[in-house]
Amino acid sequence: MLIEIKDLKRGYNMGEQEVWALDGVSIEVAKGDFVAIMGASGSGKSTLLNILGCLDVPTSGSYSLDGIPVAGMTRAALAKVRNQKIGFVFQSFNLLSRTSARENVELPMLYTHAALAGKALHERAERLLHQVGLGDRMMHTPAQLSGGQQQRVAIARALMNNPPLLLADEPTGNLDSHSSVEIMAFFKALNAQGQTIVMVTHEDDVAAFAKRKIVMRDGKVVA
Repeated sequence: MLIEIKDLKRGYNMGEQEVWALDGVSIEVAKGDFVAIMGASGSGKSTLLNILGCLDVPTSGSYSLDGIPVAGMTRAALAKVRNQKIGFVFQSFNLLSRTSARENVELPMLYTHAALAGKALHERAERLLHQVGLGDRMMHTPAQLSGGQQQRVAIARALMNNPPLLLADEPTGNLDSHSSVEIMAFFKALNAQGQTIVMVTHEDDVAAFAKRKIVMRDGKVVA
C-alpha cells in the first residue's frame, strides 16, 4: 500500500469546544490507484488532503506513506517527505508570475538532495513540458498562458521529482469545461502509466475519471 491511514482524527479548539474535522478516518490507497475524495464543504476532505500532503498533522491516529510512518514527524522531516514523495496540483495553479514555464517546473528539484543542475535540470523540465503538450510554450510566463495551459505547467512541476503520490485539490475548479476535460484526460493517462493520484473534488463528472470514490461527511468516510 502506498497510503495507510488508521483511525485518523484532527481536532480544532473553537473557544471552549473541540471540533473534529476528521473523526476516525481509515483508508488505504494502493500504488497505481486513482481516488477521488468527495463531500460537501466542511466534510473534512480538505483537512484529509492536507494531512496526506504532510501540510498538517493529525491529533491522533496513524498515517503511513510509502512505508514511512509520518504522523508523528517533525516539520523539517515532513518537509523532506513532501519534497521527495508528493507532487501537488492546486486549484489556483500557484505559479510564479514572473518566471517562465520551464523555470516554474524546475522549482521542486532545487530543494532536493538529489538535485539536477544546469543542462540536466533544463532537459528534465523540458521533457515534462513536452509530455503535457507545452513544448512550444517553455519560455512563456503564466500571464502568456491560458488557464488550462497554466494547470498543465503545474502538473509538470508536480511530476518534476518523480513522486510516487500526486495530490490534486479541485484541479479543475478554475477551468472552463473544455479545459477541465483535457486536464482530467491527462490525469487518467498519467494514472494508466502507473502514477498514483488522490484528488479532492465536489464535481461528479470530474470524479468519474477516477477509479474509485471516497465520500466524506462530518469528518467521517460514509461511502
